[in-house]
Amino acid sequence: MSAQPDLLYSEEEEALRAAVRDLLADHCDAAGVLARAESDTPHDPEAWKALTDGMGLAGLLVPEDLGGQGATHREAAVVLEELGRAVAPVPYLTSAVVATEALLACADGGDLLTELATGRRIGALAVGLHLGPGGDRKTVRVEDGALRGELTGIADAAVADVLLVPADDGGLYAVDADAVTVTPQVSLDLTRPLATVTLDGAPGRRVGDAEPAVRRALRAGAGLLAAEQLGVAEWALTETVRYLKDRKQFNRPVGGFQALKHRLARLWLEVVNLRAAARNAADALATGEDTDVAVAVAQAYAAPVAVHAAEEAVQLHGGIGMTWEHPAHLYLKRAKADSIAYGTAGAHRAAVGELVGLPTP
Repeated sequence: MSAQPDLLYSEEEEALRAAVRDLLADHCDAAGVLARAESDTPHDPEAWKALTDGMGLAGLLVPEDLGGQGATHREAAVVLEELGRAVAPVPYLTSAVVATEALLACADGGDLLTELATGRRIGALAVGLHLGPGGDRKTVRVEDGALRGELTGIADAAVADVLLVPADDGGLYAVDADAVTVTPQVSLDLTRPLATVTLDGAPGRRVGDAEPAVRRALRAGAGLLAAEQLGVAEWALTETVRYLKDRKQFNRPVGGFQALKHRLARLWLEVVNLRAAARNAADALATGEDTDVAVAVAQAYAAPVAVHAAEEAVQLHGGIGMTWEHPAHLYLKRAKADSIAYGTAGAHRAAVGELVGLPTP
């Protein structure tokens, strides 16, 4: 019988959190993220360079013999909590987690792993962001050694240097971004842009089998997405409580009104439960125990809580919460976009039922 997992944060994880939070305070302040969201280039290269070159965080999941940090998903989850708290416009989830996990399942991906671990190259798995671990995935054709086809909804494709493309022959191919056409798509989340990737005879190098690599990558993406959603929800709760303590009506702090206290108390309980589910998913990914169930439970719970927290932040901030100048709308858009990323909450609830032998109607 396995030991009960310790879901509390270790001293090392808390130190990592403090370092990442300080870095993001310097590089991803609300005004800067808002300004980038209005531009054609939401990705923040300076923040990415600080996270990767400065702290080596792109290689957390990469073994030390391949140039990485040899850490676990628990540490990566702490980083994603802070990135969610800042709605940081960096491709950490897509490159340092999803693309990296795909390559870890490939026999010939070692050289690319080393490059991604430095952060100097960015990777993206060419699978629609909406697809979960068990979803049906679109592939491209292999014709005369070249790749042809079109893939939509690819997150962070616009900033990727290498794309990992599943093909109809069962292989996963590494394709240089210069060899494909990337067309931006309209995305609700302004800090994580989507794109259509068109391959018209693009050369690619087969790095492994697509099915196990993509399944592993999407499972890790779904599990650690819960940590990002936790960061979004915690920001929304913290900032809303702070605002309601300062905002006064009838010469009283608004936060003292009983109806608002009840709403905040309910939200606090939801966020605490989300933290437990997200930590359990990260721990399961790190240990390999009951991973599918832990990830599905976390995603089934995380999406509605993050959306609820962001909606409450917008509403309880009153008029200012409805303005473009206040960052609350960025958190609501991230929460709504995350709610359909790597599978919807409904799909994950159905997966939980199948995994525990209680299929849904």
